Amino acid sequence: MSFLNGTSTTPSSFILNGIPGLEEEHFWISFPLCTMFSIALTGNFGLMYLIYSEEALHRPMYIFLALLSFTDVLMCTSTLPNTLCILWFSLKEIDFKACLMQMFFVHTFTGMESGVLMLMALDRYVAICYPLRYATILTNVVIAKAGLLTFLRGVMLVIPFTFLTKRLPYCRGNVIPHTYCDHMSVAKISCGNVQVNAIYGLMVALLIGGFDILCITISYTMILRAVVSLSSTDARQKAFSTCTAHICAIVITYVPAFFTFFTHRFGSHTIPPHVHIIMANLYLLMPPTMNPIVYGVKTKQIRDNVIRIFSKGKNNSQNI
Repeated sequence: MSFLNGTSTTPSSFILNGIPGLEEEHFWISFPLCTMFSIALTGNFGLMYLIYSEEALHRPMYIFLALLSFTDVLMCTSTLPNTLCILWFSLKEIDFKACLMQMFFVHTFTGMESGVLMLMALDRYVAICYPLRYATILTNVVIAKAGLLTFLRGVMLVIPFTFLTKRLPYCRGNVIPHTYCDHMSVAKISCGNVQVNAIYGLMVALLIGGFDILCITISYTMILRAVVSLSSTDARQKAFSTCTAHICAIVITYVPAFFTFFTHRFGSHTIPPHVHIIMANLYLLMPPTMNPIVYGVKTKQIRDNVIRIFSKGKNNSQNI
């Protein structure tokens, strides 16, 4: 069966070839990915349910955390089920339109992840620098509008990816050395000029990632100045403790993101392809897996509520 639609250079489908150089280990690589995926789904759904059910957690900080968990679930489910089908069952074929759709969702949700982390940094800034006005500034309406604008920003900036990729001719073949449809991975197998794709991809990365990191940096600079000016050591420690989980989430998200971004553009000849593909998968899987664990361990209110629920369940089972 020809992979081209008649005489067109647009393929009817792509072949996602998995992890190059590690084809023999696909089956075994899938198990840690599946484990992380299961932890991510369980942890994030559990965190969202906890925030929804506990009235004490109906505060801006935890509403943003629920939004982050929701984004994490969408981000990992956009690729992992398909990746596991490739690694377990060698189901490598993906329809051209389905590939474009996956590309859109992957980049939209990663942009949303970055945006929510930026909103959470602003939340910490308001909470620490303007504690008396915290509840009046970050109302539910403001939070909803901020979340919607963050989502729309990602959608509007990512939509051109699909059109830029669709216009390219694919006369070299339809095999993508990846586990999911990433913008530049698809563009690189084209026989056309992908310079516009590369430039626009860099521009989007700066508009989303660059802007968010700038806002996070400014927020934490202001937070640091406010905390250092506090006279009480206990007050300083308490203020810093409310930020530790968020700082961990930033590191977990941006380190693999930067690695994936820069290796795509500058390290393709020096870094082995299988390392790049594995990191690209971890980039989408690490934050959803680790964020619930980090917030569960570092955030006292969440930790206390989890312990209370488990203790209540244990006591009920003993009384039966």
